[in-house]
Amino acid sequence: MIQAPDLPLWATLIVGAFVLVGASITLIGALGLLRLRSFYDRVHAPTLGPTLGTTCILVASITCFSVLQSRPVIHEVLILVFVTVTTPVTLMLLARAAIYRDRRAGVTDVPKD
Repeated sequence: MIQAPDLPLWATLIVGAFVLVGASITLIGALGLLRLRSFYDRVHAPTLGPTLGTTCILVASITCFSVLQSRPVIHEVLILVFVTVTTPVTLMLLARAAIYRDRRAGVTDVPKD
């Protein structure tokens, strides 16, 4: 079993706070996926919430490993860049495909141009 790292108290509080906030925001985004009614409403919750939640968890990871290794550890920024870039692009592609599909099917409650 791996023992918990020996972080100073200030770093433990920062890491713990960011992990809790990130997990809470991600949970709220996941609950929004269940709660919202239409696809067009539902597509926003799992993209906006988890992006901010992932950012908070990555800040916690950067803080933890930077303190443990006594040097800046920023390779998690690459993960943040990929999540931040790919999430909105995926949202736009899914929404456009759904609008196209609904307009071809003749659905009346499709968002306007």
